[in-house]
Amino acid sequence: MEKIQVVEIRDPIYEETYTAHIQKNGAAWIGWIPEVPEVKCEEHTQELLLKTLVKTLHETLEAEEEAWDKRIEEDAKAGRLDRFAEKALENFRAGRYYEIEDLQKLLEK
Repeated sequence: MEKIQVVEIRDPIYEETYTAHIQKNGAAWIGWIPEVPEVKCEEHTQELLLKTLVKTLHETLEAEEEAWDKRIEEDAKAGRLDRFAEKALENFRAGRYYEIEDLQKLLEK
């Protein structure tokens, strides 16, 4: 096996940059993304591997987002989020909240 190369991959939809590790292994190229362990690919060329990594990363991120949305929907239907909503309303009525613009300023500090 040859030395591992590090390549940045930017997902344009999720606007995140990930680090791909790629390596020539015999006649094939293998690659993986440590931040998303499910993404592991193998192809015959480096160029094809990078394209496959980008596609697989995006598909994996989409699947994770869909699973998250489904879980939130199930939790909401089951009432598991009710106490959070009640607490938020309680804080709002008591004046314990920030306007979005003020919160953004606080987070920028």
